[in-house]
Amino acid sequence: MKLFSVKSRISRIVLAFLLGLFLTQILFEIMPVPPAEAICTQPKNIGDGWNVSTPELSGFDAPALCQILTKAGSGRANIHSVIVERHGRLVAEFYRQGKDRSINILFGLWRPFSTRTQFSPTTLHDMRSISKSIVGLLVGIAQQKGRIGSLSTPILQFYPENSDLRSPEKDAVTLEHLLTMSSGLQWNEGALPNDETRLFWEATPSRYLFNHSVIAKPSQVFNYNSGGTMVLSDILTRTSGKSLKELVKAELFNPLEIADWEWVSNLHGRELAFTGLRMRPRDLVKIGRMMLDRGRWRDRQVVPEAWVAASLSPQISTGFKSPPTASDDLKYSYQWWGGNVNWHGKSLRWSAGFGNGGQRLFIVPDLDLAIATTAGDYESREIVHIVNVLFEDIVSSVSLLD
Repeated sequence: MKLFSVKSRISRIVLAFLLGLFLTQILFEIMPVPPAEAICTQPKNIGDGWNVSTPELSGFDAPALCQILTKAGSGRANIHSVIVERHGRLVAEFYRQGKDRSINILFGLWRPFSTRTQFSPTTLHDMRSISKSIVGLLVGIAQQKGRIGSLSTPILQFYPENSDLRSPEKDAVTLEHLLTMSSGLQWNEGALPNDETRLFWEATPSRYLFNHSVIAKPSQVFNYNSGGTMVLSDILTRTSGKSLKELVKAELFNPLEIADWEWVSNLHGRELAFTGLRMRPRDLVKIGRMMLDRGRWRDRQVVPEAWVAASLSPQISTGFKSPPTASDDLKYSYQWWGGNVNWHGKSLRWSAGFGNGGQRLFIVPDLDLAIATTAGDYESREIVHIVNVLFEDIVSSVSLLD
């Protein structure tokens, strides 16, 4: 009886402890996130290659921009940072505390007890599928350097070991089809578990991708496919003899003065090309500035100008609208999204890298404007709407008289 009493007491203690943890987490989830600080102050010069300016000097309605950012930085949405850049200078930024599920811990899977991070200009953040846009740029660099040829090259030509998978339909799938998510291969990235999930432990992504059936003629139908990005990355490493991390460091990040970053790998040590990049938001905006300057950073051509132009030009209609009431579908190019935004009654083209959870890099060439957001609301449809409206509002704050 005494032993039973001790076990019962231990069980009650353990149960009370677990209940306490659960209640603590509930309180943590419902507690309001502190508002961001210094939202409307000039960005700091921290020696990371950026010049800074003020909204007034950069052609913004400064009070309107301040009001927009204050709303974003004090709301309940789990937005971690917003950075606004124009004419080569940082105009506004804020960082705040927020919940996060980083891809570098359990591949970003849901965890029962999450933590909050105080984000700052020097904090790395998941880019999620903006990683794809970076891979697209590396393909353009590889083509210029002669490591890959025409975009009409069939993918399976790079994989003679996969000859058993060949068919006339699969032989028709080319580099361009993977870049534009129009391979025609069956692929589902909807509710979990889905085809993307296996990429976290897949050793041979090309075989995995081409084990899927062809269900549409290549180039005809957009179908979002992270496996295609993994195969593009694999082709980059095969044709260069270098890892994805070695390539992006030497050919993109070093020229852009981006020193602090990481690229998370899968269980086989293969970089997660479709989602694994982590970097500082201020460095993300450097990608936007380079794209606005036709592939140049400072006085160096980093990405071929023609490739940038193609990446920012609509290649295929996605069938998606944002917002759902929009008159035109979103477009897709070489791992970059595109659409239109209203600016004082004018419709302007934008291009963007999109990432799960609220990660965005928008550029509006006609306004010479780049905007980045980071957030932690993964798998949330609401955050998609919130950051898209935030982008539209910031665009509207650019003065018509500029």
